[in-house]
Amino acid sequence: MITLNPQYIKDSTGNNLVVLLQKEFDKIIEQLEDFEDIRLYKEAKKGKQEFVDAQKAFQEIEDKRSNNDV
Repeated sequence: MITLNPQYIKDSTGNNLVVLLQKEFDKIIEQLEDFEDIRLYKEAKKGKQEFVDAQKAFQEIEDKRSNNDV
C-alpha cells in the first residue's frame, strides 16, 4: 500500500488541486503501469495462443528491426 501525504490547494479560479511529493507521484505512476501490464496480459490470454519456435521468433524480431532501420 502506498502512503500518500496529499496537500489540497485552490488555484486562482477556485479549482481544487492536489499536491504530492515527487516520490509519491512516481509510485502511483509505477503502479498504474503495472496494472496496465496486467490488463494487457489478461487481454492477450483471452486470444488464440500461437506458439512459435524460439529461433523463428528471434529471426522475425531481427527482420522487423532491419526493416525499421531503413
